[in-house]
Amino acid sequence: MKRPRSLRILAVAAVLLGLAACGGKAETPAENPGSAASGSGSSAFPMTIKHALGTTTIQAKPERVATVNWANHEAPLALGVVPVGMAAANFGDDDGDGLLPWVEERLQELNAKTPVLFDETDGIDFEAVADTKPDVILAAYSGLTQQDYDTLSQIAPVVAYPDAAWATPWREIIRMNSKAIGLAAEGEKLIAGIEGDIEQVVAKYPQLKGKSAMFMTHVDPNDVSEIGFYTTHDTRTLFFEDLGLTIPGSIAEASKGTDKFALTRSAEQIDVFDDVDIITGYGDEKGELLDKISKDPLLSKIPAVKRGSVYLLPDSKPLGTAANPTPLSISWVLEDYVKALAEAADKVK
Repeated sequence: MKRPRSLRILAVAAVLLGLAACGGKAETPAENPGSAASGSGSSAFPMTIKHALGTTTIQAKPERVATVNWANHEAPLALGVVPVGMAAANFGDDDGDGLLPWVEERLQELNAKTPVLFDETDGIDFEAVADTKPDVILAAYSGLTQQDYDTLSQIAPVVAYPDAAWATPWREIIRMNSKAIGLAAEGEKLIAGIEGDIEQVVAKYPQLKGKSAMFMTHVDPNDVSEIGFYTTHDTRTLFFEDLGLTIPGSIAEASKGTDKFALTRSAEQIDVFDDVDIITGYGDEKGELLDKISKDPLLSKIPAVKRGSVYLLPDSKPLGTAANPTPLSISWVLEDYVKALAEAADKVK
């Protein structure tokens, strides 16, 4: 589905302000991309950003921005800055071009060519990143190891995640990545626009309010002896609260004392999930996984499974990324995702 009008207006406004591509400006009309920021422009440099893997100093406003790992390119793109290189999409890319649809549309809006796409199938391609000659490397949402960070830092200053790998909430993804390119104020406007989109959509589905939700990790349909779930350290679980949902006590309690973003429970322990109203996760278009779970003698006893308040996202489609909130994807898939959760909520008595 198309993004709500409020985010489109913000995107167009960014172009009109001349915040077009830095290294990959291609055919964008701005003569001096990135120079039209308000108080968050070049005067903010040099700047120092602390994160989980160290402290990064960026001496001057970056002209060539590279991003690695999942979705870090979306914040600069939303603000009109086209990276010189970014990670190719490796999940939910239904046409195999390395771009998710909301990214492809944004590039078209900016009249920009596709940046160099880094193949991260086997990890970060350091040589490819170096070849783009970046001034900064954005990785606020990532799984960088210390070794990854140290290697990338030999190429350019790197902005890593604030606390833990793959645990950066969408607002912080925007704040950290926009600050690093001198567009902190514009990043806050982007956050406000997305919050407005969320509020507008969620208001249409009051049945969600107060319902508890759990997000399952990928389940092997050939082995349902255990169930994986994302903890409160993961953005999928945190996003429930943006939608008016709550985190069940079982998930909150299991998340204490660990920094892992996912845990498992054996099928013999499934009664711990009795306090879960709605279950979502990754499935398949044919519904085979849900059918398998529903017929399993143990998993079928989970109250949410028994009453049918389960919605599994098609993991081979762009919608499969819906629950992992990122700067450009949220407003794009929001209506579909929230509507599906609301239909599951309708089955909770």
